[in-house]
Amino acid sequence: MIYIISLGGSLIVPNENIDWQYLKKFRRLILAQVKQGHKFFIITGGGWTCRHYQNAAGKVIKITDEDLDWLGVHSTRLNAHLLRTIFFDIAHPEIITNPTKKITAEEPVVIAAGWKPGWSTDYDAVLLAKNYGANTIINLSNINYAYDKDPKKYHDAKIIKEIKWSDFRHVVGYKWKPGLSAPFDPIASALAEKLKLKVIIANGANLKNFENFINKGKIKGTVVS
Repeated sequence: MIYIISLGGSLIVPNENIDWQYLKKFRRLILAQVKQGHKFFIITGGGWTCRHYQNAAGKVIKITDEDLDWLGVHSTRLNAHLLRTIFFDIAHPEIITNPTKKITAEEPVVIAAGWKPGWSTDYDAVLLAKNYGANTIINLSNINYAYDKDPKKYHDAKIIKEIKWSDFRHVVGYKWKPGLSAPFDPIASALAEKLKLKVIIANGANLKNFENFINKGKIKGTVVS
């Protein structure tokens, strides 16, 4: 079975340091699932690498949204090279940076990164699902669930366990901005709804939870469909 994994940069680079211990556990899990015959397209986020570069540039000059996005794109590509390196023995040698261009890859792991300004790697993940025939995207980040509003601002924010795309898009909004804090970006959500995809939002730090989904189809997280 083919799985599209959007691996949040907050898991790869949660602060100023790369979480190599997490990556070691993640590699072990993927290797075990590959032995079961599964194939993975893993697209990486930017994490703190992205924010450090964007913040530094903003302190020097007034930076455009396009340049902010480009810093984010290249941050994801750096993280993607890290992932391809730790999966060198089973990963396709080419990193996908243009999700509209379909490649032929016999390897069980394919790594992807950001494409261009205007949307996040969430959108790229949706394009990968479209091109490679997957109907589910697993969005692993640092949150357990999506909420009906920002829980950092509103104490009465409610957990969302299951939701339809029309309602979810009302929650995340309809426009993209660089650095937008949303469980799944608005542009990606619009396309995912059109393609009738299922997106699962879960905390990637809980790898047992992720493993349970692959093995049993059960997961602690938000299901959007």
